[in-house]
Amino acid sequence: MSSPPRNLSIPGNLNVCVRTVMDTTDPDIRFDAEGICHYWHDFQAFKKSMPSPHERAQLLAERVHRIRLSGRGRDHDCVLGLSGGVDSSWLAKLANELGLRPLVVHFDNGWNSELAVSNIENIVRRFGFDLETWVMDWAEFRDLQRAYLKASVLDLEVPTDHMIVGALYRTAAKHGIRTILSGTNFATEWLLPKAWNYNKSDLVNLKSIHAAFGERPLKTLPALGVWQQSWYAKRHGIRTEALLDLVDYRPSEARAKLKEELGWRSYGDKHHESIFTRFYQGHILPRKFGIDKRKAHFSNLILTGEMNREEALQLLQLPHYDEDEQMRDKAYVAKKLGFSSNEFDELLTQPNRTHEEFGTDKAERSRITRIVNWRRKLLTRP
Repeated sequence: MSSPPRNLSIPGNLNVCVRTVMDTTDPDIRFDAEGICHYWHDFQAFKKSMPSPHERAQLLAERVHRIRLSGRGRDHDCVLGLSGGVDSSWLAKLANELGLRPLVVHFDNGWNSELAVSNIENIVRRFGFDLETWVMDWAEFRDLQRAYLKASVLDLEVPTDHMIVGALYRTAAKHGIRTILSGTNFATEWLLPKAWNYNKSDLVNLKSIHAAFGERPLKTLPALGVWQQSWYAKRHGIRTEALLDLVDYRPSEARAKLKEELGWRSYGDKHHESIFTRFYQGHILPRKFGIDKRKAHFSNLILTGEMNREEALQLLQLPHYDEDEQMRDKAYVAKKLGFSSNEFDELLTQPNRTHEEFGTDKAERSRITRIVNWRRKLLTRP
């Protein structure tokens, strides 16, 4: 068998993996002598470590049984966050098929597209799920997003992703529900370079950025740091379950069945159900930070057999999304966040800064680890 070609060179003198489409825009990527990146090798090891289909079926049955037991005597046995995207929509369909009784939580931060809202309404109505919507105080949430833009840090999705988790935990605790169903999965999210995002749960970092650039107190947002999450887990017995990893989840098949059975409509690329996320991933990340997250998304699909490399390379030659729509989104985002056109342009061209410049929760996490280890020693002491 002939050996694979050497890693390719593309404009900007980037080296590209010969098996995926990851390249040296990821500063931590490593290549072997044949031009294959470490992500490919790591995924092969990950696949070997995965439980067999039979074992996954057993695990799924056990966890579903545990979820049902924990919800006895209550209206719901789990909480499920629903964005209208393919992962969470398929998770809702799976929960219904498994006979679970989720309380669906929709997080409204002011940026949802009409298409996402329509998908959510269709799913909730079709399965007869109860829906609870967390509507963010727009003045507070806008101030937090403005602060992140002013800070010029990489991960502008932290405010949203952080508060989503907080809303899910608070909802579970409020209703006495012990399980949160997570839509995270290796089929679409195994590969994401550490340098391309930041720790979403770092409340120390979030508060520090807001203290430096915010203009109003954050009183109502459901913030949830590492200490608070540990408290919810211990006090209320709340745990998360990623059921999509225990089934044969294929995103392309999921989209087709969701369209056919539920009238679900696609919104484009991954996470484009949010107007802000669409503009952030399709405009700010590539232009300000030189990051094209499609490379990670497509490479993940290549690794799982959902896409071939040639198709991915062709798609990467296309704009992230329509250029005219990008300009409309840019004007919309600037106006909604209260920036003039010139102010917004200045923010998007100022020097980039790291999140770590504003402090992190590393010390808090180390302290929790020491406490956990100390308790474990006490419990195992003869």
